[in-house]
Amino acid sequence: MIAMDILVGFILLIGVLVCAAFLMAGILWQWIATGSPGLHYTLAGTNLFHFWVTELRQLAAGELRPTLLINLGIALLMMTPYVRVLASTVYFALAERNLKYTLFTGFVLAVLTYSLFLR
Repeated sequence: MIAMDILVGFILLIGVLVCAAFLMAGILWQWIATGSPGLHYTLAGTNLFHFWVTELRQLAAGELRPTLLINLGIALLMMTPYVRVLASTVYFALAERNLKYTLFTGFVLAVLTYSLFLR
């Protein structure tokens, strides 16, 4: 069975690396296309769920642009701690069968869910 610290470290590392790749690709593309790496725009939506839906719809419609890559990088970065807490909750519930830690991480997961998706 995989150790919790290795799992959490892997989730955080992959989340940050993928986010950085999206951000760098978007900024580089913007720089090549306009001659300036600067971006001036507002983020769509009021919560992470709406943000994801808006960006994924644009991606599905073929509207690939530098700001889309940057927005997806930002969204992935915001999802990284959420996935980490979700993995911890599942790990404590199924692998360790520790009710106390499952309840604590479940509470944190509920608060994150509310703040990221329902607000």
